[in-house]
Amino acid sequence: MSISEELRTKVCALIDERQEHIIGLGEAIMDAPELGFKEVRTADRVKKVFEEVDLPFESELALTGVKAVLRGKKPGPTVALMGELDALVVPDHPRADPNTGAAHACGHNAQIAGLMGATIGLTGADISEHLSGNIVFFAVPAEEYVEISYRAGLVKEGKTSFLSGKAELISCGAFDDVDIAIMIHSSSPDALEGQTGVQSSSNGFLAKNITFIGQAAHAAVGPHEGINALSAAQLALSAIDAQRPTFRDEDHVRIHPIITKGGDLVNIIPREVKMETYVRGRTPEAILDAAAKVDRALRGAAMAIGARVEIETVPGNLPLRPNSELAEIFEKNATHLFGPGTFRNHPHGAGSTDAGDLSQIIPLLHPYMTGARGIPHAPNWHIADHDSGYIAPAKTLAMMAIDLLTEDAAKARAVIEVNPPAMTKDAYLQQQHAVFSAEVFDGAV
Repeated sequence: MSISEELRTKVCALIDERQEHIIGLGEAIMDAPELGFKEVRTADRVKKVFEEVDLPFESELALTGVKAVLRGKKPGPTVALMGELDALVVPDHPRADPNTGAAHACGHNAQIAGLMGATIGLTGADISEHLSGNIVFFAVPAEEYVEISYRAGLVKEGKTSFLSGKAELISCGAFDDVDIAIMIHSSSPDALEGQTGVQSSSNGFLAKNITFIGQAAHAAVGPHEGINALSAAQLALSAIDAQRPTFRDEDHVRIHPIITKGGDLVNIIPREVKMETYVRGRTPEAILDAAAKVDRALRGAAMAIGARVEIETVPGNLPLRPNSELAEIFEKNATHLFGPGTFRNHPHGAGSTDAGDLSQIIPLLHPYMTGARGIPHAPNWHIADHDSGYIAPAKTLAMMAIDLLTEDAAKARAVIEVNPPAMTKDAYLQQQHAVFSAEVFDGAV
């Protein structure tokens, strides 16, 4: 038996010994969901685990992120194991926060439990002397791209530079010492086939805050004196919808606007109406083309009603580039746990993740592992199989780190050597900063 196999067996046994603690952590986070850049209690749980295993850590990275490093005896690459701290807004979820509507309807609670399980196993196995390189355990904030106005406010106040966690962590240099990154996302048989799998790619997106400004007037006595901002917004929704046949199928464009404010009082012509939307696509070029058509629809609606429209555009996530060599290592370890025939290669996904940003800069893997039931982002989502949802990800993350950094880190070095980044950090930051824009169009002129 090789040293890698011995260590993997030892680490998995340690994780099994602490499985009740790991499951309890995942369930406790499920019952205390927090939105992005506000995950204070969840970050505290992570810090407590790091303290229990005597692992030094940094905190308040990108406001709430927590990072610890297990250093190997020999120099070599650094592999980051990641989990996401935040929930999203699903107010009718049975375990939602009654005040904020936050709920773990995507499985990030399982990510943190799995990350902490890997931390417990790897630190307890005393494997440092066998590692050529370092393992970073990184609890990262704000993957779910929600509360756009709030996050845009953080940027304007200088508290962050970007609206998503990994983008902010890249910007502040928290990934400068990382060569490879791995995380495991929860999945459900209601959403994806197979117990484990990897998507070939996923969409990126940018986001828009939109405000139509009209003229208030008495809705019954003097409607002719008003300019109805809600009518402008309704026209904009129709105009955006009318663009859909112009998008190429292979670009996987998705645009899904919502009205977040429809007016003030029912007997007043709506003066101010607010909207938010994502503009998603498979490539940056497809995103920018679709975004230009959205802007055109917004201006046209403002002109038709004689209203003003304010369009604020902010960067979202870049498309995901999963690393094929890391996918092979994941498949081997996941199959070891779940058995032959349980792994699937999935086609391009229309969703988005800020792991896509990091994947443009370093080799990254963002695979899926079952354990949940229900539809992602829906009220019926929950971790139904605790072993598959909490324990298997912990073991798989730990085993992958061992595979990559034992035997003089030969596998990690090979991954880095054959996978040059799509862009440098500086090029990434320049590109994303360039997306920020604000336009005011007066349709009455």
